[in-house]
Formats: sequence, C-alpha cells, structure tokens
Amino acid sequence: MSLFDSTQLALETALRGASMRQELLTNNLANINTPGYQRQDLDFKSALQAAQASGTDPRTVSFRPSLDPARTVRADGSGLDADQEAAALAKNTLEYQALVQVMGARNTILQIAMGVR
Repeated sequence: MSLFDSTQLALETALRGASMRQELLTNNLANINTPGYQRQDLDFKSALQAAQASGTDPRTVSFRPSLDPARTVRADGSGLDADQEAAALAKNTLEYQALVQVMGARNTILQIAMGVR
C-alpha cells in the first residue's frame, strides 16, 4: 500500500495546475494596458479529469496554456477585460486555498495514523 494514493497525487497535480493558472492570470493583469496582448489561461481541471478518466498517473499530466487570439475586447486590440481577469484571479485563489486545506487535512490524518500527532 502506497502512502500517496491517487487522491493525494491528484491533489498535488491540481495544486500545480492552479499555481500555473495563477501565474498566467497575474500576467494578464500585468499586461492589461499592453496593446495587442492576448489573454492566456489554463484549463487544468479538464486535463486532470481526462487523466483520471483514462487511468493515467496524474503526475504525468502536462498543462498547456492557451491563447485566445479571436477575443478582442478593447480598441487597442487587447483581449483583456480587467474585471473578468480580477474575478478569475480571485476564484483561482480560492480554489488553490481549498486544495491546500484539503491536503493539510489529509496530512494531519496521516500524522495521527502514524502516531506522530
């Protein structure tokens, strides 16, 4: 029996994906006034779900950021809307924090089971 089951591995992969998405969304906000800048995002949830459905080891999932070149929301050719980006960033932050809390609870359970706590 492995100490790190498929749930733990999926949580670690989800944390990696949420972290990568946070970086992309932060870059989007940093470039809000850059003419022609195209929005970047990462749908790590779909990639993780596909891996789980196919029985693939979650650690092997590679996340690829996507561009949305067809999306133009401003006259300067930028594909960014500050309010939408800020909302996406806030939502991703909450999801990341939830993942951290779940991992923390699982680690506490393991420590109790091992008699460390």
